[in-house]
Amino acid sequence: MAQAQKITPRAKDFSEWYNDVVMQAELADHSPVRGCMVIRPHGYRVWELMQRALDDMFKATGHQNAYFPLFIPMSFLAREAEHVEGFAKEVALVTHTRLKATGKSGAQAVTPDPESALEEPLVVRPTSETIIYAMFAKWIQSYRDLPVLLNQWCNIVRWEFRTRLFLRTTEFLWQEGHTAHATEAEAEAEARQMLGVYRTFQEQWMAMPVITGRKTESEKFAGALRTYALEALMQDNKALQAGTSHNLGQNFAKAFNVQYQTAAGGLEYVWNTSWGVSTRMIGGLVMTHSDDNGLVCPPKLAPVQVVVVPIWKSDQEKSQVSGVGGQVKAELERAGIRVEFDTRENLKPGAKYFEWEAKGVPLRLEIGPRDVAAGQVMTARRVGGKAPAKLEGIAKTVTAALEEIQAGMFKTARDRREASSIRGVTKQQFIDFMKGAGGFAYGGFCGSGACEAEIKQQTAATVRVLPDPDFRSPEAPKTCMWCGQPSVAEAVWAQAY
Repeated sequence: MAQAQKITPRAKDFSEWYNDVVMQAELADHSPVRGCMVIRPHGYRVWELMQRALDDMFKATGHQNAYFPLFIPMSFLAREAEHVEGFAKEVALVTHTRLKATGKSGAQAVTPDPESALEEPLVVRPTSETIIYAMFAKWIQSYRDLPVLLNQWCNIVRWEFRTRLFLRTTEFLWQEGHTAHATEAEAEAEARQMLGVYRTFQEQWMAMPVITGRKTESEKFAGALRTYALEALMQDNKALQAGTSHNLGQNFAKAFNVQYQTAAGGLEYVWNTSWGVSTRMIGGLVMTHSDDNGLVCPPKLAPVQVVVVPIWKSDQEKSQVSGVGGQVKAELERAGIRVEFDTRENLKPGAKYFEWEAKGVPLRLEIGPRDVAAGQVMTARRVGGKAPAKLEGIAKTVTAALEEIQAGMFKTARDRREASSIRGVTKQQFIDFMKGAGGFAYGGFCGSGACEAEIKQQTAATVRVLPDPDFRSPEAPKTCMWCGQPSVAEAVWAQAY
């Protein structure tokens, strides 16, 4: 690990704090390519654990993994009007297939070879609806071929000018599910089901509470019939969109002629969905849980769940303590716990504590000569609290502690969100709330795009979701909190990343 640097306090500069935590925990680093990031092994291990859990959930709901090309013919985007408009300013294009050296030896430069220009430029994948539904048109012939339930793990390129590690980068990693169904009802059920899968993962694995609901027309995915989203509240009281699920209707099916023969012999267009989450979730994890000492990682997603730190002063003590530490490590590994035994001799225990805290390890076990004599270890939780624990049954004790830490982190984050939420707001309360600490504001919404745009222009707040029943206020609002016209739905507003 690089030499430790002091982390900027959250209260002083949240943006700098976030960057410091990511760098100190060795999650990612800035790339020589502007706007891109390098995900370091510790950060990539978090992503792998996320992938493994989500992949199991996808397969349990009947989905299969596939892979589609990185390059998409530019004309494909133009087939769906809303889609091309939504992504036109973000796409990267491949226009040539090779380079040509120019200039004299020692002062050469390379330029695109004009003779290698492509007849049609290729878009570098900003999302895969178009290329996937072109393939669906080949594969789907009959109602017997439906439903098609696919997912792919891949990279995405969207040309961004204001980037932040994990939260918004030109290239990022994600999964995107794509499905085809015989009816609108089946597509709607699929979109809602996957929103629920994401919520389960984010709350039970990330310990990050989310609000689910529908996006407004102005905020929905380009080309979708309906978009559903998960919104989490970060420690600076800004919202983070943590995932989306789209009922695409028949828009893409009609654009790519994805039809099937019905049981009655007629032809119908399929109904599609798409849904995805990305490495942005790692940024959400950091901003939901971490503190001024560094990363705080929920046990289920911690690359290292437990670190064992031996303490000795003499060779005899070293032999004693190391032997017991090795036994503890082996017992924890047999219980399926991800554990490190830090026997480095060039670092004092205090330096080891600091390093593993910065990396977010949920639980530390300290073992010194007195602990060995007493048949115990000293446990130290990353979220606070030290206590002795008997060596006998240590795996059971540690497992219980990790479960408590996981549940406690979720409760802390949920309580913080509720303390930073206000319901039934009036216009002035809303303005004051957004000028102040901010958070989630619940209020009536008339459904007007003009009203929505005015609110964003004056307060920088947007409708995050029209919340699902689980999150709605006990009494439905009767009027729009901004314009006073009749309310068509309750909305949740926040300033957002």
